[in-house]
Amino acid sequence: MTVANIPDLTEVMPELIFHALAALAIVSALAAALAPRIVHAAFALMAAFFAVAGLYALLGADFVAFSQVIVYVGGILVLLVFGVLLTARTEASLGLERPVRRLFAVVAGSVLFMLLAFAIHGTTFAAAGAPTEPLATTEAIGRAFLDPEGMLVPFELASVMLLAALVGAAYLARRRRSS
Repeated sequence: MTVANIPDLTEVMPELIFHALAALAIVSALAAALAPRIVHAAFALMAAFFAVAGLYALLGADFVAFSQVIVYVGGILVLLVFGVLLTARTEASLGLERPVRRLFAVVAGSVLFMLLAFAIHGTTFAAAGAPTEPLATTEAIGRAFLDPEGMLVPFELASVMLLAALVGAAYLARRRRSS
């Protein structure tokens, strides 16, 4: 096969990648919600997080894509897996398992889906002729966070509040163990 016979896919490749990532996100999110075992659900959730990060990268939001991978896949998902592995057998042996309330979950999921559908329907998206050159978001977000007139003070206050919540949670957990 010569180079002349290979079709040029540069026009349709972003759309193909988008559809593949969207399908992966939807399928893995459904697998996470419907998995019979919590560890399988965690791995399906990891695939959904990576697919969403890929969608962010496709949109040109590089900082949000990297944050998605670092925070959600690297932090939240690992914390979830460790929490499940450390507590699942304890609750079952003590008889603390709660009955599954599927009707409430179906109603809540349906309401959320309808709200998202109305939000998407009411949104005006950019026209097809809009510029597709991605902007460097990392520099703009970094400058907004570290600029003294920008978001520096709220960013630091949020970090102090998170530290106080972490210390409070550790204190409460330690107090429960000792009593």
